[in-house]
Amino acid sequence: MSDPRRRLPSVDNCLRSPLIAPLLAEHPRHLVVAAVREVLSAARHAGAADLIDLPVMVAAQIARREAPSQQPVLNATGVVLHTNLGRAPIAARAVEAMMRAASGYTTLEYHLADGERGSRLDHCRGLLSELTGADDGMVVVNGAGALVLALNAHAAGREVILSRGEMIEIGGSFRIPEIMAKAGVVVREVGTTNRTHLDDYERAITPATAAILTVHRSNFTQTGFTATPDSEALAALARRARVPYLVDVGSGLLHDLSPWGLSGEPGVQAMVRSGAAVVIFSGDKLLGGPQAGCLVGERAAMAACRANPFARAMRCDKVTLAGLEATLALHRDFATAQREIPVLAMLTASSQALAARAEQLARLLRTADVRCQLQEGNSVVGGGAFPDATMPTTLVALDPAPHTADALARRLRLGNPAVVARVEADRVLLDPRTLRDDQLVGVRDAVRAASA
Repeated sequence: MSDPRRRLPSVDNCLRSPLIAPLLAEHPRHLVVAAVREVLSAARHAGAADLIDLPVMVAAQIARREAPSQQPVLNATGVVLHTNLGRAPIAARAVEAMMRAASGYTTLEYHLADGERGSRLDHCRGLLSELTGADDGMVVVNGAGALVLALNAHAAGREVILSRGEMIEIGGSFRIPEIMAKAGVVVREVGTTNRTHLDDYERAITPATAAILTVHRSNFTQTGFTATPDSEALAALARRARVPYLVDVGSGLLHDLSPWGLSGEPGVQAMVRSGAAVVIFSGDKLLGGPQAGCLVGERAAMAACRANPFARAMRCDKVTLAGLEATLALHRDFATAQREIPVLAMLTASSQALAARAEQLARLLRTADVRCQLQEGNSVVGGGAFPDATMPTTLVALDPAPHTADALARRLRLGNPAVVARVEADRVLLDPRTLRDDQLVGVRDAVRAASA
């Protein structure tokens, strides 16, 4: 008995079919060819003997290939700095600045007054100094890059002292000791996992010492029998040893958020005042801007970073710099930043505002015959900031029937618009903290479609 798959047409025969002709007229030939091959391969794998819906299947394959790999989603998880969903949503003013920069030529490396070449490292320099109190500032592609740059500029081939309690791993298996090795420095471990004292650092200083490093434990906290020297003491020790004190604070906190129950995260200005030579932080976390790595600090220490070849290898493009500059400008006034920077607006949203938004979403869902109820819950900051903090919120809990909770959550993720939610105790939970008012109708439509 012959294999029925032998009756499948060849690629050439498919392409000559009048059913495929409209697709060839609308799309590049190589794209249609690739789609036909995919459809035929899938048919052979499934043991199919014919392709009744060939044009539909090929068109669907073309659509999948043409769709952007990065798709917009509605974040209903309540995780404000959701790393997998792109961390900080960017302020409208920053988006406008990025679009202006992207759509034409700019003075990225050009001085209009004298017609001479400039440096892209000068962009954001003044704002970083103004906001943090540092002598100087610069921007590279991300926080990890900023750490590599600072280490290589100040300690290549020599020892950097680091507490064992700060030899941490963050997202994506990014480990501090490994990145230090790639930066070309030798790690000199001091102290223990839970307790490191100032004299541990002092005893470790030798002629081979090039810097003292502090790395904020951004994604976990230590409690109990612990000890860590304060930054002022470490900065003073570094000055006595005539080596720079480098501090990676991670999240880029510029404002006191303790009135909203968020405390314990090191502020950039405080680290600058402590006497650190270089302070490193991210642009897309609590700062609320595009992905970037910011370095601020003493003039001589920053000059060494600017002169390092990694500064060019890790330089930002004009679009990122425009967005970061606009975001930094909003931070000049906290009330403005709180109102216009989405991350700060979400983190400081009142319980009353969140309850009202949850009630509005619940009403929309009920008019669409979706069973739901309100319940108290908590949001989290995410993104390696305030790791032990929770923020009270009002959740909209969906009854998943006739689906399971996991199945409904998956259908929501695959819908249009895509909605990412939480699943707890056989309920799908929607947190209004990470949803804007103008997104609620889209959530209702997505839930209605997914519940069918």
